[in-house]
Amino acid sequence: MLYDLTVVQFSTMLSNLSVILDKGAAFAESKKIDVDALLTSRLALDQFNLIRQVQISCDAAKLSVARLTGKADSAPKHEDFETTMAELQARIKSVQDYLAGFSEADFDGAEERKVVLPWFEGKYLLGKDFAQRFAIPNFYFHVSTAYAILRHHGVELGKMDYLGAIPFQDL
Repeated sequence: MLYDLTVVQFSTMLSNLSVILDKGAAFAESKKIDVDALLTSRLALDQFNLIRQVQISCDAAKLSVARLTGKADSAPKHEDFETTMAELQARIKSVQDYLAGFSEADFDGAEERKVVLPWFEGKYLLGKDFAQRFAIPNFYFHVSTAYAILRHHGVELGKMDYLGAIPFQDL
């Protein structure tokens, strides 16, 4: 279950985030706007800019899966140097490639695994609580904020850009 809730969902949403960024870049080009203005934009002064929202989305996906599977040291290292849409797209691809290496079997015991977060010293969460109460909501917060930054600046995005393809079936 945690495999589907994390790897499958994170991979899908990172694909959607990639499309959203492509639409942001196309918007900037069509409107003759410097794309850097979008990349460094934020919704509020005390929030991170678009670049950082994408970086954190990627980190949340890779590190959550790494922690849940007990493979915290296996996650790709990213130095947060990205300054362009192309570099952000490369980071998304790197994380998607990493996530593609996991299977359901990697999550055996994950629900009861103790997950330690470095910024909560002396504390841990069980894997199921980590996934449901922190990892998944945190990931969606940053993806949603990236979407909102671009939407705020007039990029023509809709709910389906955020949700992506939905596998409806005929009745």
